[in-house]
Amino acid sequence: MDTKALLDIIIEKTGIDISTAESLLDSLVEVTGSECSDMNSIALPGFGSFEPKKRQERVAVHPSTGRRMLIPPKITLSFRPSALLKQKVKNAR
Repeated sequence: MDTKALLDIIIEKTGIDISTAESLLDSLVEVTGSECSDMNSIALPGFGSFEPKKRQERVAVHPSTGRRMLIPPKITLSFRPSALLKQKVKNAR
């Protein structure tokens, strides 16, 4: 599903206009990004939770050259679906 299809579904379900739906989706993405970059978890009831995790720096070996490289630390984002979402997916089959 692409953004346009998601916006069409939001418009159909809520009855709001397209500019409001686009603003709502953009705000959700912006807030999620800023909160996760500040290392705060976000929980959306009935959907799931996003949790940022910091990966430590590590040394890796390039497989073809055998050269050792230092990989810098970074923040990754993990998603855990809620029990309700898992149940809906399971029942949809």
